[in-house]
Amino acid sequence: MATDETSENLVVKEAMEFNKKFMRGLDALSRVKDEDVDVGATPKTLLLEQDKVTLHRYEPLVQGEALTGPVLIVYGLIGRYTMADLQEDRSLVRNLLGRGVDLYVVDWGHPSRADQHLKLDDYIDWYLDDCVDRICKEAGVDQITLLGICEGGVFSSIYAARHPEKIKNLVLTITPIDFHGDQEDADETHGFINLWTRNLEDEDIDKLIEAFGNLPGEIMASVFQMMTPVRSMTKYNLDLLEAASDEKRLLNFLRMEKWLADRPHHPGAAARQWLIELYKENKLIRGELEISGEKVDLANLTMPVLNVYALQDHIIPPPSSQALEKYVGTKDYTEIALPGGHVGVYVSGKSQGIVGEGVYDWLRDRQ
Repeated sequence: MATDETSENLVVKEAMEFNKKFMRGLDALSRVKDEDVDVGATPKTLLLEQDKVTLHRYEPLVQGEALTGPVLIVYGLIGRYTMADLQEDRSLVRNLLGRGVDLYVVDWGHPSRADQHLKLDDYIDWYLDDCVDRICKEAGVDQITLLGICEGGVFSSIYAARHPEKIKNLVLTITPIDFHGDQEDADETHGFINLWTRNLEDEDIDKLIEAFGNLPGEIMASVFQMMTPVRSMTKYNLDLLEAASDEKRLLNFLRMEKWLADRPHHPGAAARQWLIELYKENKLIRGELEISGEKVDLANLTMPVLNVYALQDHIIPPPSSQALEKYVGTKDYTEIALPGGHVGVYVSGKSQGIVGEGVYDWLRDRQ
């Protein structure tokens, strides 16, 4: 009997502690305003605006001459560039600025149905090319470094292969190159998007894009949630409850959620190329992908290349990124393999620090 009473007392005690924690969390959440959850807050200046695309230059954090040539951050259309500047103490942007890097970023904006006919060709050979030219003019140089992230790394690789004379260095992070590379990964939990896309019929992709004009950001958000179903179900109760006990942790949690919710639509024509020509048909490494009527040859990547990937990346399996080494035309090829997953490269304090230092050291040695 005593044992039963003790057990009951423990249950009651745990329930009371949970209720206290819940009420503290509710109170903390009620005091948070949207403007408190700031992402991409590092100061920057607008240099170029074209349609929905903007180019910004970050304000230096250290005085004196930049220690590297200009570096342009290129994110993809699937998410927002703010992942690289999510919070002050875990920001690749601030990390590089603090080391004296002359840093720029292109923001693709939020495409609407009016943009449904934009192709990868337009983003790479028009918008990105204009950004590179504007930076060269601003900095008084002939070449810049591209720092591509995820889909933006694909854009950067294609651009550098098509315009090698304008690119001094190419830095890629968590970037898919071999879109069938998941088949070489021993971890069966990696490559869900690759598998999901290959099992879609071209006709179904066409119907989806026809219905919306674009590939809705909400659909891609649901695909990412399906990759980690248990985490998706528990983060708004268990994780949020734990985070709410500390104001800093709570704001960091909410910043991540704000970034995840800010999922732009993918222009229809570009989405079709992305899903069919790249993910399904793997045309990039086969030398069959055409941009502006010309085939992309990765052997034209003759500039120094740094390739950063995550060992536990379930979105971009490591072999998908590592494949690049077999196709580039440069002998100056370097890899940095990081522990952790896809997003962890930018939100993990340890990994993010390694990325910032690794990228800076690599660039400094090539000035």
